[in-house]
This record gives sequence, structure tokens and C-alpha cells, in this order.
Amino acid sequence: MLKPLGDRIVVKVIEDTEQTSGGIFIPDSAKEKPQKGEIVAVGLGKINDKGEREPMDVTVGQTVLYAKYAGTDIKMDGTEYKILSIKDALAIIE
Repeated sequence: MLKPLGDRIVVKVIEDTEQTSGGIFIPDSAKEKPQKGEIVAVGLGKINDKGEREPMDVTVGQTVLYAKYAGTDIKMDGTEYKILSIKDALAIIE
């Protein structure tokens, strides 16, 4: 498994449904990039100017909304992940 460094998180990408509520299938070319995912790993946090580690605002298992073109895409064992900086996580979805 991936273990992020510093203020980074690893997110398992959550794909939106491929069919609309009216029954129309959306082709891959017309889909937007996913922007939400489940956090599967969290780094230890950023070190501030005083040399102290700042705590992370998120925990494993939370679902987050992230910036559209943020992070690095990784594919492991057929599952898509993103490695993001914590600043690219925009909100926690509850």
C-alpha cells in the first residue's frame, strides 16, 4: 500500500454512475474527471517554521471533494488512486 509523505493524502477515486436517472448511458468521452474519493492513507503532516508537525485535518475513511486537475494518478491492482496535497482537498463530504 502507499504511504504518503508530509502533508499528502492517498485517495481512492469514486467514479460517478455511467447512467443518468432517465436511463441514458454516458460515454467515457463525455464524462467529467471524478472529483471525489475516499481517503485510504494520510501523511504525518507538514513541518512548520518552528520545527513542529502540524496535524492533518482529515482521517482515513472520510470522503473528500478535491480540485479537478489536482494530484498524481496512480493505478494499483486495477484500482485508481490519487496522491494529493492536503491543500487540494476542498471539502469533506458527510
